[in-house]
This record gives sequence, C-alpha cells and structure tokens, in this order.
Amino acid sequence: MKSKKTLVLLVVALLLVTVVGCGEGGSSGKSEDTVTLRISHVLAEDHPTHTTLVDFFKPEIEKNSNGTIKVEIYPNAQLGSDRQAIESVSMNQLEMTVPGGPVLSGFYEPYMVYDLPFLFSSREAAYAACDGELREELSKGLLEEHNVRILGIGENGFRHTTTNKGPINTPSDLKGMKIRTMESPLHLATFRSFGANPTPMGFNELFTALQQGTVDGQENPIAIIYTSKLYEVQKYMVMDGHYYVNCPYLINEDFWNSLSADQQKVVQEATDLTVAEQRKALAAQEEEYLVKLEEAGLKINRLSDENKQLFIDAAQVVYPEFTNKFGTDLVDLAQSYNK
Repeated sequence: MKSKKTLVLLVVALLLVTVVGCGEGGSSGKSEDTVTLRISHVLAEDHPTHTTLVDFFKPEIEKNSNGTIKVEIYPNAQLGSDRQAIESVSMNQLEMTVPGGPVLSGFYEPYMVYDLPFLFSSREAAYAACDGELREELSKGLLEEHNVRILGIGENGFRHTTTNKGPINTPSDLKGMKIRTMESPLHLATFRSFGANPTPMGFNELFTALQQGTVDGQENPIAIIYTSKLYEVQKYMVMDGHYYVNCPYLINEDFWNSLSADQQKVVQEATDLTVAEQRKALAAQEEEYLVKLEEAGLKINRLSDENKQLFIDAAQVVYPEFTNKFGTDLVDLAQSYNK
C-alpha cells in the first residue's frame, strides 16, 4: 500500500515537472512565434521612401504587433537591385520590397499602364489611381502570376529631362540627343516620339556616362536628380513631367498568409500610414530640392501650357503599343481619375 502511494506521488511529481516545463517553453515560445519582415529598396537613406519606413513602418508594426513582427530595413540595394528584390519576394526568399514601378512592369506587363506618358494631369489624380480600382485590378493579376500582393503604392514623383546641350522648350529641341532612359519599351518609345535617341542604361552607370559625354542627358524625378548629384554633370532641366513614377509596396503572398488576421491588419495599416507620409515628404522635399538645384547652377525651364501640349501630343503615338496588347480598359480607368 505504501509502495502504491509512493508510486502515485512520483507520477504526480512527474506531471508537475511536465506542466512547469511546458509553461516555461510557452513563455519562451513567444520568441519562436516572432517573425521577421525584411523590406528592401535601392534608394539612399535620406530619400523619403527610406525615412518613412524608419519613422513609421517599422515602429508602427513592432509596437502594434506587440513585438511579434520584427522589421528589418535594407536601403541602398543592399539585398540587390529592384529586379532582384522583386524576384526574391516572388520566390518567398524576401518578405517585402519597394521597387520603382517601371521595374515591376518588366514582371507584370499590365502594370505598364502607369508608364504611359502624361497619363495623369495632377498628383491628386495619380494618388487616386494608385489607391483605387486600378490598383486593385493590377494587384489581382500580379498575385495570380507572381504570388505577390500590392499593399500600397507610394511615389517617386514626375520625371523630368536634363541635358547638356541647351535648354529644351519643345520636342524638336531633343532631336538626335542621346538620352538615358530606363529599359521600358514605353519609355524608349516616348523619347523616340520626341525625336531623341533613347539609350537604356543601368542607373549605376549614369553619372559616369554623363560626365564622359557617352549620353547627352537623362530623365528622373527631382529627388533622384538632386540626391544622386546629377546636376554636377548636367546644365539644363526641363520640367516636362512626362511620367508619373510610383513605388509599390510588395509583399510575398505566402508570408502574408502565414500572418494572423491581427498581424495582417497591423502590416496593412502601417503601410497605409507610410504611403501617406512618404507622398507628403516627397512632395515637400521636391520643393526644397528645386531651390537647391537652381542654387547649384542648374538652369530650370518651366514649360508654358502651349509648349507642354506639344510634348503631350507627340507622345500619343505611344499609347497603341500598350492598348493593342492589353486593350483600352486599363487606360480608360487610369485616365478617369483626371476628371
């Protein structure tokens, strides 16, 4: 009887040890439940895309997820180019990235609608197109083809042209000039419509190419022209605003589905806030940079409405290249935001 009682006590003791052990494992298990969200981009650390990730995206997610999501931000192409980062997100080797929109067009061609010249008449129209039904339609297709979800779309601003060969007032002033462009079919077609000789080239080669005269000019948003010091090797800028360039916040769908509903809500709300702050910061920064560019000696030409219309008219020949392939629905939807 005594031995039976002893055996019962031993069993109880073992059960207590097991329960305590599980309890300790459960408390330390919080770290096992913590996930890391790495987000990559190619821009400098003083660009609004990076500063708003640091100031809003990371702290909002880490605070509101109660520490269950840890955010790591990698600027300056530390994890590869935009193209490499998109590929990594698609293959679930990287959780998130914020590439330039034209680069995403190389993966999912309907996204190229955003690359059409003079598509939006104002920033407000572009914002509406990046927040509304157009984004939803493009996000569905990207998800189906590449397992990538669009959480939001920020901006890099309107692109403008700089040269070394004199002020640009009309498209004919660009005739024969070698202008560096991105490797986008629509970008190349646009500058051909202006009479220029578009020359696709990696951005990392651009400064030296301008310095050595390999190309006569280039086109980029104001923030990039300033932060990359392109004004040091260019004399003139025309504010033609030929494209509005966005930057989508992309997340791998498998990673997204691995998050709880509460965690997804936290990530989405942090992205919404970050996009709003990024746009605000970029618009304010552009005004500052324009002053600094002029102080640095860059001659800036602000087109009259009449001369800008000459560029718009010339670029219309580009639209059939898109609509013949994808139809007019996406273009019509995008332009509806101008009203």
